Formats: sequence, C-alpha cells, structure tokens
Amino acid sequence: MRVLAGLIAAQVLGLAAVATAGDRTADEARPRVEHHLLEVEQIARHFEGVIAEECPRFDTVAQRRAYIDGEVDRVVLLVAHLEEAWSEAKRTSDKEVRRAAKAPRAQVGQAQSLVTKLQSCVSGDGVSLEPRAVWQRVEREVPRRRAEIALP
Repeated sequence: MRVLAGLIAAQVLGLAAVATAGDRTADEARPRVEHHLLEVEQIARHFEGVIAEECPRFDTVAQRRAYIDGEVDRVVLLVAHLEEAWSEAKRTSDKEVRRAAKAPRAQVGQAQSLVTKLQSCVSGDGVSLEPRAVWQRVEREVPRRRAEIALP
C-alpha cells in the first residue's frame, strides 16, 4: 500500500509540471488554488465522519457496492482536486501559494485510511474490496475528473 501511496503522491506532484511557473500572479492563482483546497477540505471532512462511524448496514449487496463505489469516487475527486490545486500553484512563482497547495497532500493518507475502513466493513458481506484495484481506479479516473473540475 505504501508503494501505491507513493505513486499517488508522485502523480499529484508530477502531472502538474505541465504548467509554466510564473504565467499567473499570486492574486490570480490564489483563488483558483483556494477553490480546489476548499473542495479537498470538504471531502476530507466527509472521510473523517465515515472513518469515525461504525460500518453502515445495507439490505443488499448491490446497495453496499453502490455505497463503496460512491466513496471511491470521492477518493478520485479528492486526488483530482489536489492535483488541480498544485497545477494552479505551479503557474505562479509565489512561494506562499505553492506552499498552500502542497499542504493538503496528507489528505491522501486519509483516503488510504478510508479504503482500509471500507475493506474491513465489507469483509464477509459478499463484496470484496481490493485496495490495489481502488488505487488503480483512482489513477485511471483522475485525469478525466481533473478535466471536469478544472477552472476556465
């Protein structure tokens, strides 16, 4: 799992290198970065609640799968917003904006905790959750989600 976390962290930092540093002022970049960081914060708060609560109960396997798919989709969205925040920050030479964009990268660890919690919740319920498959899905779907959430 640590290898996958490293891959996600590298993706968060590496893909953003496409943007050219300095083509936006701090005043232009800051609100764009803050938008994505606010979204990350809201998703992270949701994850905190899920992790703290007992495992939800569902009447059917289909309902449980839908719940898990929704939570994994939130992981995809969290990583996409982290990448977009960093991408926006890389477009300015302002160190404070860049520092602010890097700070929430620890939220990927919270997403890993969520996956672990979901895995424990489904064990023995007829639904399997393979963390490696989750992170592969995240890697596969993040580019599409980034395109959807990118600010004009």
